[in-house]
Amino acid sequence: MSSLRSKLVRAALGALAGFLAAFTALAVAELVAGLVRPAAGPVTVVGGAVIDRTPAAVKDFAIRTFGENDKIVLQLGILAILALIAIGLGVLSLSHRRTGAAGVLLFGIVGAAAALSRPDSTGAGDVLPSIAGAVAGAVALYVLATEAAPGPAPDGQAGNAGWNRRGFLTAAVVTAVAATSAGALGRYFTGRQGQGAVASRENLVLPKPASPAPAVPAGVQLKVPGITAFTTPNSDFYRVDTALTVPKVDAGTWRLRIHGKGVSQPRTYTLDQLIARPLVERDITLTCVSNEVGGPYIGNARWLGVPLADLLEEAGVRPPSKGGRADQLVARSVDGMTLGSPVEDVMDGRDAILAVGMNGEPLPFDHGFPVRMLVPGLYGYVSACKWIEDIELTTFDAYDPYWVKRKWARKAPIKTQSRIDTPKPFARPTAGTVTVAGVAWAQHRGITRVQIRVDDGPWQDADLAAQAGVDTWRQWSYRWNATPGGHNITVRATDGTGQVQTEQRTRTIPDGASGRHSVFVTVT
Repeated sequence: MSSLRSKLVRAALGALAGFLAAFTALAVAELVAGLVRPAAGPVTVVGGAVIDRTPAAVKDFAIRTFGENDKIVLQLGILAILALIAIGLGVLSLSHRRTGAAGVLLFGIVGAAAALSRPDSTGAGDVLPSIAGAVAGAVALYVLATEAAPGPAPDGQAGNAGWNRRGFLTAAVVTAVAATSAGALGRYFTGRQGQGAVASRENLVLPKPASPAPAVPAGVQLKVPGITAFTTPNSDFYRVDTALTVPKVDAGTWRLRIHGKGVSQPRTYTLDQLIARPLVERDITLTCVSNEVGGPYIGNARWLGVPLADLLEEAGVRPPSKGGRADQLVARSVDGMTLGSPVEDVMDGRDAILAVGMNGEPLPFDHGFPVRMLVPGLYGYVSACKWIEDIELTTFDAYDPYWVKRKWARKAPIKTQSRIDTPKPFARPTAGTVTVAGVAWAQHRGITRVQIRVDDGPWQDADLAAQAGVDTWRQWSYRWNATPGGHNITVRATDGTGQVQTEQRTRTIPDGASGRHSVFVTVT
């Protein structure tokens, strides 16, 4: 029994030593990242590397399952794996201290390699957080394992005296306090680095648009409980991107470069130069390609920005239909993300803009401050680059952006879709008149008709709300005489070209989901 107890105690000591070593490594790495570059922290760069190498189907599953919490889940998963490995290295270090410490150093090398592999890497300095953290963790593990190792037996006794209780506890407390202090300092320095960006946003005064948004017609918002609001508040607007750490860009130092094939006059703009230009204000609905049929990744906002076509024309760019040499516009974000848009679509007269404002205020950091790109009618992954800093004109044959490399389609016009907002799936409404309502969208084509079918009955026309424009979604409602029992309600929409929403069900990969949304309810 004493032998088993001794083994359990040793295992617990090793586990604690490994955990404290990992805590030390991460805390020191956070401190160095706060001094060097917060985006170079090991959890961030390893998480980014994992995202880059994750198959598209797995990413799509993560978005469907965890929604906007997918990044938190990934980070927690990375930390959990690191903790388990650290515990294992801690137990191993009781018998092989150098091997355990070497294992910690190996993870530093992995973090450094991940940092250099990131598209936003700034060079060798990005490896410092991972290397410094690994060295600190290895030293901590070696010291703790030494104190936890068996010592010589007291005089006249066989066996050994066990571990150095006072030495181990002292080392553990010192390690924990030092690591906690380092982590707190790291968070402080990280916050300091973002203060300039926060201040630049708070001090930004958006000018009035030279071309205000057309007045929203009366009747755009139906008075139906449970229907989605016509305008999505900034705090509720969906966010789908690959950034584990939201970039905080100082508007005063931000620059946008326009260059590439067919650009006769390359340009670089500051934010002040952009907002000094005539700005347009438009209501535009954005949709993520990862939005399943009936899904939540869609929102409508009033955007303020610079017409993108004007900037391109001033740089000498012509669309392919007018003899232009480039058919793809590649937008690059400060975090290295690349999106590719058809030049023809950007310059065909639609309200493609570089947005600086969202619903009457500067862009939130989550949504691309200081500038993001929008092209109505295209899914976000080919049109809605956030934190944009570079526009390169090229061809589809010459370059594959981030998502195209991962087997998504090169071109992705938004498909005609509709959604039932109320009643909710598995609702139990009372027999009688029940209002079925929701939204439909086909950006840049508009919605001309919405129909409802109950069970296998005939399609019935729903009442349409006023349409604010072809680039926004449209609300609809239908008064249903509900009879007791279980019923399946299905919706379909017709866009401005006369195309009826298909019933063929497809997944989001490679160019967006299709199919008709339906809900099952039980009328009581």
